[in-house]
This record gives sequence, structure tokens and C-alpha cells, in this order.
Amino acid sequence: MSSPLASPSARASAPSAARLLDFVNRTAADAALVASLPLDPQGRTWMRLNGPGGSEAWLIAWPPGSGTGWHDHGGSHGAFATAAGELTEQSLAAQLPTEGWKTLELADGVDRERRLSGGHGRAFGPHHVHQVFNESQDRHAVSVHAYHPPLPLMRRYSRTGQVLRLEQVELPEEWT
Repeated sequence: MSSPLASPSARASAPSAARLLDFVNRTAADAALVASLPLDPQGRTWMRLNGPGGSEAWLIAWPPGSGTGWHDHGGSHGAFATAAGELTEQSLAAQLPTEGWKTLELADGVDRERRLSGGHGRAFGPHHVHQVFNESQDRHAVSVHAYHPPLPLMRRYSRTGQVLRLEQVELPEEWT
């Protein structure tokens, strides 16, 4: 979401979730770009990309068994698409407050799970909380992600049953 103080022209030029989804889908189909990303069996690797309209974009390789843990995107909306392999996304179908809490009890029925194989993607809004992982035991997955505005922070959560707990707030300078 753009700031209420942003100029009308800045709000009009900000890429929508649909535009970000189009970008990640087109980028995921770029076989040469996807093949240029080094794969590390021990951890995720990534490459920063130029996203549309001032968005932040990343090409990410996921070794077998790797994942993100529960997190949000600091109020940014975005999209991601799988370029190779398959990723599983578990998300919450609920708009959570972004400030003022450390522990929430989730209602029944808010859990969603989808598998995204190569060539498939999804867009999401600014209150999206999810975790993404590569369930394969022997194959890397590669994906493309884009966010607008560029990520101001990420909140990391732990989850036990229906209890979601804020564990950490990460700032961009910590992601080197």
C-alpha cells in the first residue's frame, strides 16, 4: 500500500499485485536467468532483480528441505512464482493486525495450503502471513518474488497449534 502522504502520481504509478504477478511469471519463464542462479545444497541463494515500478524483486533457489518459517512482508503487497521444482505455501486466510500484539490465537479454518509447481504463481496483499518451503528431498526449487513498496521490514513468527507468536522484526540491513 502506498502512504497516504504519497502524491497522486506516485500512487498511480505503483505496481499493482496483478502487475507484480505478471512480472514474476514472465521472469520465472526466463530459462537463462533461472539457470544463472548458483545452487547451494546447504542454504538458499538469491539474486536481486529490477522489479517493475520501483518494486523489490528476487530470484531465489531453495535446496531440498529448506523454507522460510512463518513471516509477513512489513505491509508490502507482492507476488511470487515458481520457476523450477515445486514450492509449498502455507498461509492464513485472515487479515491480522500488524502492530500491538505479541501472541494471537487463530480461529479455526484460517489455514490454507497450496503447491506451486514450475510456471505457477500467486499474488498477495499487504497483510499476508505465510511460510514457503521446498518439500523435495532431492531437488532444488527456484522462484521469483516481487514486493511493493520495497520491504521495509519482515516480521518472523513461531506457531504452535492455533497460537501465532511474534518472535522477531528484521530490517533490510540485516539481509546481507
